[in-house]
Amino acid sequence: MLKIGLTGGIGSGKTIVAQVFNTIGIPVFCADDEAKKLYADSRAHEQITNIFGNEIYFNNETINAQLLASKIFSDTSLLNKVNNIIHPLVYQQFDQWFILQKSPYIIFEAAILIESNFHKLMDKVIVVNAPQDLRITRIIARSKQSHDEIMQRIKNQMSDEERNKYADFIINNSENIPLLPQILEINDKLKHV
Repeated sequence: MLKIGLTGGIGSGKTIVAQVFNTIGIPVFCADDEAKKLYADSRAHEQITNIFGNEIYFNNETINAQLLASKIFSDTSLLNKVNNIIHPLVYQQFDQWFILQKSPYIIFEAAILIESNFHKLMDKVIVVNAPQDLRITRIIARSKQSHDEIMQRIKNQMSDEERNKYADFIINNSENIPLLPQILEINDKLKHV
């Protein structure tokens, strides 16, 4: 069974692409969703609290995601510390999930697939691209982040040009090219690898 990494910059539409793959019967592991759950895991909780103090959690249980984001997206060293705690745990979860799947291939969706080096563990990589102005519009529509906060996140991620160098497949999600035919074409190729 092939492991296919799926990534793209914030607001590129990688989650929609993952949902389409899932709808056509391909199992999808969302690394970002798993990472959010792991902040409550005892293996991560203590280490995160040691770095940021108890105020990083609501009632010492649920991560204050907005506070965490404001700290790590303005300080690369803190971002790296958190990633070094969470990423190994995410991959442990993925390994346990992967062995239960029955499919020609699976999708491992992650915003920072390449930056975290998870792409090295994948057989192929799909990159989803969209123009930056469209990405910003999408993020503003779905969140309460300011334009400056969004730009800070974009700045902390790899550029589309750099990300594309790692791609085996590129999906253009710019709204003027239909998404479904691109996904179905990739699906057909991956089923016959």
